[in-house]
Amino acid sequence: QVQLVESGGGLVQPGGSLRLSCAFSGSTFGIYVMGWFRQAPGKQRELVATITYRHRTNYADSVKGRFTISRDNDKNSVYLQMNSLNPEDTAVYYCNANFRGDAYWGQGTQVIVSS
Repeated sequence: QVQLVESGGGLVQPGGSLRLSCAFSGSTFGIYVMGWFRQAPGKQRELVATITYRHRTNYADSVKGRFTISRDNDKNSVYLQMNSLNPEDTAVYYCNANFRGDAYWGQGTQVIVSS
């Protein structure tokens, strides 16, 4: 059973940075496309970024140029470096693992951008 554990959320001022981490266990990490999603209060969950085993990435337009997704295939981990944060980035951030439609989710980590 795939397990995903996120960490790294918190409170940050506008313009600041945070780095989220997600530890993967329970299966073969390399076969999964890994991703980060987020859900703001009163809104639907939305894609932030994804990354394949070979490090091909995809980003939502709203985070391009500010966020960077990466993965360490030796450590079974995926990361989200978030820079130039603004209040609209406030949300619960979820790690996702997807293999041919089978999707797994972490418990989420809260990010609050506020002065």
